[in-house]
Amino acid sequence: MREERLRATAGLRSSSTLSSWRGHSGRRYIVGVHPLNEAELLEVTDAVILAVKRDRTGTGIVVDAAMAAADPSEGTRMRWLGKVRERGATELHIHRLAATEAERRAIFEDLRENETQVS
Repeated sequence: MREERLRATAGLRSSSTLSSWRGHSGRRYIVGVHPLNEAELLEVTDAVILAVKRDRTGTGIVVDAAMAAADPSEGTRMRWLGKVRERGATELHIHRLAATEAERRAIFEDLRENETQVS
């Protein structure tokens, strides 16, 4: 699994807000890149979330992956946020293009390093 920057957005000023990840299956998933903060996390529903840190070369490393349910649980999300922050995450990479719970589960399984459910 690895991050692949989008070549189509390379010249755009907002290119850092979009990226993609190649899953274990070889499939590619487009994500929005957001700062790691409470407000951002609490607004996300029906999505797959990657908590990401960057190494010295700027390469993205997934710290943890989670599924965001339609009805968020603030307590669960804040515990997850604290855990990934402690592990060095600084960004949320959010995939919102899956239409169903089954599609999100399949993407989550393809992108995850560690299984977490964020309600």
